[in-house]
Amino acid sequence: MKTKRNQEGLNMKDALDLFKDKMHLNKGLDKVEIEELWYHELGNGIKNYTEKVDFKDGVLRVRLKSSALREELSYGKEKIIARLNEQLPSPLIEKLILN
Repeated sequence: MKTKRNQEGLNMKDALDLFKDKMHLNKGLDKVEIEELWYHELGNGIKNYTEKVDFKDGVLRVRLKSSALREELSYGKEKIIARLNEQLPSPLIEKLILN
């Protein structure tokens, strides 16, 4: 006996989006994407001083090795948030905390 299949064509992007939604993978994938974006957008200089990047519930927490760098980046938090959100499919970062 043959099963009835959906006759509508589903492109790969839609199929992957459906899979991510069903398996509740979006939060984890967003976290990985934002961490990679932090290193890519802020460059190697920042990468060398970054100990940990964590994203949860709209808050990006970044632990830095240098207090001087932390102070310097704290003046441009809004600009950093805007720059990172521009690269994402939808704005996810609401707050940046530098430790």
